Amino acid sequence: MSADYDLKHNIKVVPALVPAVWDADNTPAAIDTAGYKGVTILTHVGIGGITFTTTNKVEFTITHSDDLDSTYAAVEEDDVLMPYGETLATGGIIRSLTAAKAAADTEVHAVGYRGKKRYLKVLANFGGTHSSGTPMSASVILSKPDSKPVGQTNFVPSLNKTAQ
Repeated sequence: MSADYDLKHNIKVVPALVPAVWDADNTPAAIDTAGYKGVTILTHVGIGGITFTTTNKVEFTITHSDDLDSTYAAVEEDDVLMPYGETLATGGIIRSLTAAKAAADTEVHAVGYRGKKRYLKVLANFGGTHSSGTPMSASVILSKPDSKPVGQTNFVPSLNKTAQ
C-alpha cells in the first residue's frame, strides 16, 4: 500500500495547546507551516471551570508572521475560513467562551487558515478571574505537503531489485 492511501503520511499534527486544565494564558510556540499548503486550527474545550462571562472569558486568538518569533499580527477575515455562521472577531479571535459552559464540546471547533505567512501562534487568552481551570486543547493540522510521505516511515527501498 502506498502512502497516498492513508492520512497519516499526508498530514502533520502539531500541538498548539497541550490538553490540560488551564486557568491562565499559555505561552504559544511558533508553528512552522513551511512545506505545507493546507493548515487547519482545531480547538476542543471541556466543561467550564467557571461560569464564563464577557469579563471572565477565554478567547482563542491566532497570530501569524513571516519572521520566526519576531513580529506577529492578528489574522484577518481573508486569512481564515471560519465555521459556517461564525465570523472572526477583532484581534484574530477565532473562538470566544463568554457564556456558561455546562458540557464539553461534542465536536472539535475547526478553522481553516489560508493566509500566506509562514509561522502561526495559537493563544488561549484568559480574561478576568479564573479560580478553577477549564480543560482544553488546540492543535494545528498541516496538510497538502510539498513532499510525501510526511514523517518517518519504516519503508526502506531494496537495493537488490532487478529491473522489470
